Amino acid sequence: MKEIKINDSSSFHIHLLSKVIDMDQYPFIKLIIENNITFEEYKELMGSLHKLNETFEQQKEEGLMDYTILLIHFAGMLNEKLEPNRTIYALKKEGYFPSLMNTFIEIINRDEAKYKRR
Repeated sequence: MKEIKINDSSSFHIHLLSKVIDMDQYPFIKLIIENNITFEEYKELMGSLHKLNETFEQQKEEGLMDYTILLIHFAGMLNEKLEPNRTIYALKKEGYFPSLMNTFIEIINRDEAKYKRR
């Protein structure tokens, strides 16, 4: 069993909760905890995601068909502690911004298929 250093009671309590909760059901929360994302970093991320989702909805209404630039923007705005693809799949599984995350996953899958053909 992996030795865990617990510095304070909050860390200890979170560690205990992670043992009784199926963290696979909450992959985004798991990423936040595993990567030591602070409350400020979390708020910044969620604010940026809300703005990005608004842009996505506006562009969709205007008839834009390719959202690759939004995916690139997402990857660029993401905290360096988080990996873009893993974060997208985690957000989708927890139900955050479903239309935007589905669109990002479609782009990722399309690009992966394109590179496999080469």
